[in-house]
Amino acid sequence: MCVVDERGRIAEGRRYGHNEPGIRALCGRLVRLQVRLVAVERPDGLLIERLLDAGLSVAAVHPNQVKASRPRYSVAGGKSDGFDSFVLAELARTDSHRFRVLVPDSDQTKALRAMTRARESLVRTRVGLANQLRDQLACFWPGASKVFSSVDSQIALAFLRRYPTPVDARGLGEQRLAAFLKRHGYPGRKPARELLARLRNGAEGRAGELELVARRQIVLALVSALEPIVARISELTIEIRHALRAHPDGPTFRSLFIDPDSWLCAASMLAEIGDCRERYPTYRALAADAGQCPVAVESGKAKHAQFRWACDHRLRDAFDKLADSSRRHNPWAADIYNRATARGASHAHAVRILGRSWCQIIWRLWHDHDTYDPNRHTARQRFIASSS
Repeated sequence: MCVVDERGRIAEGRRYGHNEPGIRALCGRLVRLQVRLVAVERPDGLLIERLLDAGLSVAAVHPNQVKASRPRYSVAGGKSDGFDSFVLAELARTDSHRFRVLVPDSDQTKALRAMTRARESLVRTRVGLANQLRDQLACFWPGASKVFSSVDSQIALAFLRRYPTPVDARGLGEQRLAAFLKRHGYPGRKPARELLARLRNGAEGRAGELELVARRQIVLALVSALEPIVARISELTIEIRHALRAHPDGPTFRSLFIDPDSWLCAASMLAEIGDCRERYPTYRALAADAGQCPVAVESGKAKHAQFRWACDHRLRDAFDKLADSSRRHNPWAADIYNRATARGASHAHAVRILGRSWCQIIWRLWHDHDTYDPNRHTARQRFIASSS
């Protein structure tokens, strides 16, 4: 921690432990010193919440901004935590008008954000484990991974737990498989005869006795790791739906989608945007944070726009999904997308162009606590009128 006075002189600098006594001492010391603004390199987390609870004003400074500011105070090119704390303190003193003071979101929004991000992390873990399981089966029993549409579905995991190797499935017939499917409530429409054909049409492995025993243990271990993750993802999905329905801004973001199963994307969008209206004073700030607008690069006579890497990637994914789905049923969105592709834009670029247009609508609805109504969408009605 580094504290500077109004002239930039270091008033105090010390280290605190990242534990309860250290955080309590840090917050108490900053309050006693009457620090006007605290600059840190991250916008959320336990430390941020404790600083805000202590009544301190906190500004988040991107690490790239800290990196670019180091040469202002040293030409040696060195880096240390102590020096970075001084750089942050100086940025808070001289450039406080350029940074946004953090305002905490409501408890409902924090809970929704925690659940959506936890689900995303669990899905990544599930995909990784499922890829390992698929690779193991490809080595000695490829047909087992093709019986069901997904190797990490609940029915597929139950099947592999019961029949982890070809030896275990040696006596498996159509009637026995049909009974297994009925016992586990198989939701698919494929008959047991077709599923059994998929299993038997797979290539035959040549694993020896010892290797087969080892592969069996590996498959069972991966199945045991996947089953609770798959179950928890399903439980989180239900909890997220209830949390979105109970959130005051839930109707605003839910109204953007017509598919009843797209509420998960709406929940992610709400969780990342938050409920603090001062965070995005204009729709352009929202478009930049969502990665829907490019970055201008100009030098001399050269001028071009490049892809925006510095943004909220989760929010960008949500906007991309909204834009891509809306062009399929909304004539206004389809027109923007088609005109962008006609100019030579790729699919991803055209989706971002459409997403930038959606930013204006979402920002206005969000600030007005309103819901999206296609019949009140002025640009959409103008396009329909001009096309008729």
